[in-house]
Amino acid sequence: MSARGPHDAGRFHDAGRFHDAYGKVMAKWPTGTESVTVPTPFGETQVHLTGPADGHPLVLLPGGGAATSASWYAQAAELSRTHRVHAVDLIGAPGRSTPAGDRHPRTVADLAGWLDALLDGLGIAETDLGGHSYGAWIALHHALHAPGRVRRLFLLDPTQCFAGFKAAYLLRALPMLLRPTPRRVRAFLEWETGAAPLDADWLALQEAAVGFPGRRPVTGPRPAPQALRALDVPVLLLLAGNSRTHDAARVAARARTLLPHVETEILPDVSHHALPQSAPPGLGRRLGDFLTGPAG
Repeated sequence: MSARGPHDAGRFHDAGRFHDAYGKVMAKWPTGTESVTVPTPFGETQVHLTGPADGHPLVLLPGGGAATSASWYAQAAELSRTHRVHAVDLIGAPGRSTPAGDRHPRTVADLAGWLDALLDGLGIAETDLGGHSYGAWIALHHALHAPGRVRRLFLLDPTQCFAGFKAAYLLRALPMLLRPTPRRVRAFLEWETGAAPLDADWLALQEAAVGFPGRRPVTGPRPAPQALRALDVPVLLLLAGNSRTHDAARVAARARTLLPHVETEILPDVSHHALPQSAPPGLGRRLGDFLTGPAG
């Protein structure tokens, strides 16, 4: 979750520190992981690739803010056993993707166009698609926009898809969003995760991203109920049982009333911001089983 805009660029940002921290998290990825830069109308997008070259494609979208594609390291090895994993740095967010001047996504339609162009650039006609938090919001919107390009969809504690944020979460996040500092970022994450142990390198990346010269993220209403009811794509919805972001049970119940092909599960003992990097054991296998299981 981020509300920083261009006016915040450079307030605290140390580019060298950020890229060093990013590299330390990427070092946790499987040996042989490759990185490519894909041109799109909205700028160059960084994608990390791992898994068999002939594996079915799986595109992973991270949460907003400083989550970055690197955050999928804890699931990358399991998911890449059967899939060619493509983990994406969101355009305009902290990471190694580079927006094209003033032409960055400003609407949901722009995000759909960016992701379409990215898939085209990667040579992917149809893909499995997954996202966490804000990345899950983008993934769901893209599945609604181009269901023929999405074979299966998983949503990991998605925000603004089926329910809004808790008021307490927004109040806690506001000081960090308005005047971000490394100390405020750490304090917010410690509060949301219940002071659960977090990977030190991942936490250093969140702190190093303060002041990153990014763009204001695209936001918008939740997907329309009639569009969700018409989505003919298998969906796995996994929710953080300890999330302070929203009410997990309410999100699951709402999704079951709207999506015709959805499996829901609440993951115990994990919070929103601990995902996906500090996920419960077996999350990668649960995702893999869904992606490789029988249709229907």
